[in-house]
Amino acid sequence: MTMRTPSYRLCLQSPAFLGNANQQAQWRTPPIKALLRQWWRVAVAQELGYDVARLRQREAALFGAAADDGGKSNQSRIRIRLSHWDLGQLKDWPRHGTVAHSEVRSPVGSDLYLGYGPLILQNGRTALKSNAAIQAGASATLGLAFPEADAPALLHALWLMDRYGTLGGRSRNGWGSFSLLPANAHTAALEGTPTTRDWKQALQLDWPHALGSDARGLLAWQTRPFDHWPGLMQELARLKIALRTQFKFTTGRDAPRTEDRHWLAYPVTNHSVSAWGNNARLPNSLRLKVRPAPGNPQQVVGVVFHMPCLPPPSFNPKIDAIANVWQKVHAFLDTPAQHLTRIPA
Repeated sequence: MTMRTPSYRLCLQSPAFLGNANQQAQWRTPPIKALLRQWWRVAVAQELGYDVARLRQREAALFGAAADDGGKSNQSRIRIRLSHWDLGQLKDWPRHGTVAHSEVRSPVGSDLYLGYGPLILQNGRTALKSNAAIQAGASATLGLAFPEADAPALLHALWLMDRYGTLGGRSRNGWGSFSLLPANAHTAALEGTPTTRDWKQALQLDWPHALGSDARGLLAWQTRPFDHWPGLMQELARLKIALRTQFKFTTGRDAPRTEDRHWLAYPVTNHSVSAWGNNARLPNSLRLKVRPAPGNPQQVVGVVFHMPCLPPPSFNPKIDAIANVWQKVHAFLDTPAQHLTRIPA
């Protein structure tokens, strides 16, 4: 079997909350392979007609499967290695600016708002919950080996990872953002185009299978450049707070009905839904990414992009209400007051 063996320099653009079994921040291959698997699904979903059964069959053949029910097991045809498994060195969390929150009496820490969980409030300031994080600017060489026949889909997935992928805790909020650059002369630069689908059509499926688009193009917006990641994260926190608080609550805990903001993500502090309870989890399909600034890799920009999909059946999703919410979010991000630019990829 002919194998493709590309190698990339994986460089973090924002701190990553990647933990090992001892809850120490550490470079590890399993999260990277899991991320490759997620974006591979996006890369091939349209080709397979968004057919989950076909997708699972092809995925098992490529990424491996352990059949506990007596079925067929097979090893992964993909090999991944890192040049090192070093521990993270970011132990003293840097101070960040605050952002106004219309529903909180005093300004909130932008880093704590986007990173609550891995980050905690300690003695009046934001601190790391665990021993360390992997610092922005840290890098490792990522080597892969996979069958030549599977190269087109996997290289597309790697391009999607470079453009939109993030690793570790709170990664949907932009933490663990990274870039992938060729590590040697034998590896070509990644190239590709987004796998898109009209966002309203994407709401027909309850799993992330494409980036959303509308009549104006890709549902992806870019901030202005920032010299350092803390300032950018403050801007992303401002944006996220503003787009969420435009939806005002009229109920509190154990609400008898859903309200608009519940469809963005759940749970919501102090605003539970009685029918959903406190343990239900609805991830936000609007994601954040930190990238090197176009034309100046010494700066960073933030990217806000939408991967629309329907909430699981357990949420009893109301598609008209959900579509109405996301239409308002898209319109909010398009307003000149947010200082964002639509981007094609």
